[in-house]
Amino acid sequence: MYDLFFRVVFRRMDAESAHRTAFRWIRAAARIPVVRAAVAAAAAPRHPGLRTLAFGREMRGPFGLAAGFDKNAVAIDGMSMLGFDHVEIGTVTARQQPGNPAPRLFRLVGDRALINRMGFNNDGSAAVAARLAARRVVFPTTVGVNIGKTKVVPEGEAVQDYVTSAERLARYADYLVVNVSSPNTPGLRDLQATAALRPLLTAVREAADRTVTERRVPLLVKIAPDLADADVDAVADLAVELGLDGIIATNTTIAREGLGLTSDPAVVAETGGLSGAPLEDRSLDVLRRLYARVGDRITLVGVGGIENAEDAWRRILAGATLVQGYSAFIYQGPFWMRAVHRGLAARLAASPYATLADAVGADTRKATS
Repeated sequence: MYDLFFRVVFRRMDAESAHRTAFRWIRAAARIPVVRAAVAAAAAPRHPGLRTLAFGREMRGPFGLAAGFDKNAVAIDGMSMLGFDHVEIGTVTARQQPGNPAPRLFRLVGDRALINRMGFNNDGSAAVAARLAARRVVFPTTVGVNIGKTKVVPEGEAVQDYVTSAERLARYADYLVVNVSSPNTPGLRDLQATAALRPLLTAVREAADRTVTERRVPLLVKIAPDLADADVDAVADLAVELGLDGIIATNTTIAREGLGLTSDPAVVAETGGLSGAPLEDRSLDVLRRLYARVGDRITLVGVGGIENAEDAWRRILAGATLVQGYSAFIYQGPFWMRAVHRGLAARLAASPYATLADAVGADTRKATS
């Protein structure tokens, strides 16, 4: 049904307009009690065996919404209604910014992928913090807050820019993510080099601790799939050294070659980060490499090219405690999470593992033993 709707309606709209339309519908449904209850019952049935402990919080499952869909924290309950076990908002920057000129979001339908060069369009950390402070919780869920650099801020002032957002948002975050891996803010990926990353993460950690004294806000870093293996290792070692709580692997890729893309070459050639199915192999490789390096000392979040329960299960076996998706939701629609949860529950039941926690990293440990 959704596939037909996508082909008849959404494909006739430009990608960003379709996103805004679907977003409005989700938010509207979540505001009407009888509607949201009915949608949640249909889209988000509970599977007790999937309960997951991460960052000191028990979640109803391991699968969350990746950053980028709800940039301004306006649809947390709507996405929870659809079955996402956690919702990561953002990327949020210290200053409000409109992002890059449109068009800036492109579908590669045949490849089940997207290219975006949105450019961190968001309301700014002060406005998002005020919205989170005023939020009436309908569906209790874990909320991650993803922060990035304001485009007009020079690289030399990037640390203070992140600190400003951390100070405003940390108290509302169940976990905080430092995004240094989007390809759409000039110079941002340079911050992944450990020489630049160390002072940045240290400053954000101190800002979160200074702002929120009654609890420790978990801190994660999100990395690109385009890092060389040696750089992945360096980030892993730095994360352990600094006592980070997690690494998210991975963001979008600037690569195009070697991904087997079959869509219109003119669309493939658009600048920006590519997400979706073609990213699966590299994201999985980075995740395996990270887990082999850090083991259970750091929580790993697998994202990139996850389309179904089998993809999510492979990430868990590779080392991910949590998994996230975004692009597949665009193509598969509102009942995607129901299918993922059912499939994960079935795979866990058929496996030799009593819990998902037992399965985390099992394949990587076998391969490296």
